[in-house]
Amino acid sequence: MEPFIVSARKYRPQTFKDVVGQQAITNTLTNAIEHNHLAQALLFCGPRGVGKTTCARILAKQINSDGTESEDEDFAFNIFELDAASNNSVDDIRNLIDQVRIPPQVGKYKVYIIDEVHMLSQSAFNAFLKTLEEPPKHAIFILATTEKHKIIPTILSRCQIFDFKRITVKDAAQYLKYIAENQGIVADDDALHIIAQKADGAMRDALSIFDRVVSFSGKELTRKAVTENLNVLDYDTYFSATDFILEHNIPQLLLLFNETLSLGFDGHHFISGLASHFRDLMVCQHQDTINLLEVGDVAKQNYLEQSKKTSMQLLMQALNIANDCDLKYKTSKNQRLLVELTLMKLASIGFEAEKKNSESDVLDGSTIDFIAPASFFRGNSSVKKDSAETPTPQQHTKPATPAPAEINKQEAQQYQAEETKQKSNSLAVAEPKVEETAQPPKPEAAPVNKINIGGGKRVSGLSISSLKAKKEHELSRKDDTIDESKLPKDPFTEEAMQKHWADFVHKIDIDGKKILASNLSVDIPKLVQDKTIWIELPNETMKKEIEREQYGLMEHLRKNLNNYFIELKITVNEKIAKKFAFTPEEKYEKLREKNPAIDLLRKTFDLDL
Repeated sequence: MEPFIVSARKYRPQTFKDVVGQQAITNTLTNAIEHNHLAQALLFCGPRGVGKTTCARILAKQINSDGTESEDEDFAFNIFELDAASNNSVDDIRNLIDQVRIPPQVGKYKVYIIDEVHMLSQSAFNAFLKTLEEPPKHAIFILATTEKHKIIPTILSRCQIFDFKRITVKDAAQYLKYIAENQGIVADDDALHIIAQKADGAMRDALSIFDRVVSFSGKELTRKAVTENLNVLDYDTYFSATDFILEHNIPQLLLLFNETLSLGFDGHHFISGLASHFRDLMVCQHQDTINLLEVGDVAKQNYLEQSKKTSMQLLMQALNIANDCDLKYKTSKNQRLLVELTLMKLASIGFEAEKKNSESDVLDGSTIDFIAPASFFRGNSSVKKDSAETPTPQQHTKPATPAPAEINKQEAQQYQAEETKQKSNSLAVAEPKVEETAQPPKPEAAPVNKINIGGGKRVSGLSISSLKAKKEHELSRKDDTIDESKLPKDPFTEEAMQKHWADFVHKIDIDGKKILASNLSVDIPKLVQDKTIWIELPNETMKKEIEREQYGLMEHLRKNLNNYFIELKITVNEKIAKKFAFTPEEKYEKLREKNPAIDLLRKTFDLDL
């Protein structure tokens, strides 16, 4: 059994062409070698695992090769690697200086690679200055560090600095795909992208994670296996969460969060990942920013499809809410509740407006309570049989309810045929055949266009009885004709109208209709053209609320002003919205304009808004 060699060592680049993601630096070094412009002191700095030491070894090998040596020649006698983390004293630097004076026995240059050079002590740095500034012509120093800011400026000024960048997710995924093909492993693109993202720009970390996942899943590398092994949340979790948010499905959203917690993830991980998901959806909104999405092709297609369901405004609100939770998470005493409240806020975005709009629509097929007029029960043949026992409407007692069995099959068939005829010609309304029998005269005292509550029976809105009662009521309303010339049309003043308006607002406020009362109080009504009352509102929502409830208002004004030709005109002016809804910042600015000392008070005591 051969010993296992980790991929980070097995696939370490041997030439500059093999180095991943550092094309600018490798091209510079290659040209410097070809044109003999190589400095004697180089500083390689950058994050871990991006190829600093690898490039130093490749450089040391290439400057000594003249084309006559074998491919296996590594010039080990000419390359000296020093770990500054363990050799950081002045004595170590003195020994190094003594070795530098001796010329190489093979090749042209002696290359000294000092790794983690920022770990040298202050005295060691000072002892190294003179040699670094004026080294022998056969010596080249390559310093490597992850923390350039810890190196003293006198060292930096003597070196040619190369800043290594982080490996992009795309480059890392492509290199992992190349390694997987060499090893005969079938790997999903999404799985390789997750490994590259988890590596956080370090190619060595990506290769280590790749080895670990291959040990877990074998020759087939799937996205599910990678997410399970790396303990990361799958894309599907965030896609499902976003779908629940768009559907305003708070229960399922909370259950999804509870399931995520049961898998061992914390709430901070979930909410920060959800914020990143919103960011990815936002970059999919525009064609130019799609390249910022660092995922596989399958996941990218899913992002594009879900981004079509979302709006930019919703994503901005969602990002603000999720980011606010991210900032407050560590200081919160009840972190789970904080995340759950955030999810509820996310699922409530745009819900209030949809709810108000839906209230104005008529719901088809819903069961309602219909109050049948007393004339229906008196005209129904099934009730006539018990007319001796049925009290008159003047007694204000409820009549006996006709039993379902009394409505025979023939009546139901006749009524169904009549309904079909009525739908074909909505302008002509036929009398029900059930009432072709002699009908008793309607009482003169009761208006035919009103429903007698005392003489009515509350029945289901989907029953045959209720449909007959509804038709009877519509017929009675059509028979009622009003002579408009006899209606009162007294003139009135704007002050009188405003007084009765205020009385109505006060009345509905006492009755509990707080929202309607508040909407009616937003603007002072004005009298236009002697009969038109005009109010101006800041948004469409208030307008729809008042239009829905304007019947009671107009009845009150017409009755008290003795003028039945009054009209109501409602307009929307969004510019006046600022008068009625101030944010805390706007309130603070208003107060500061009145009294500048408030700003001094806030700064003195370090107060928040």
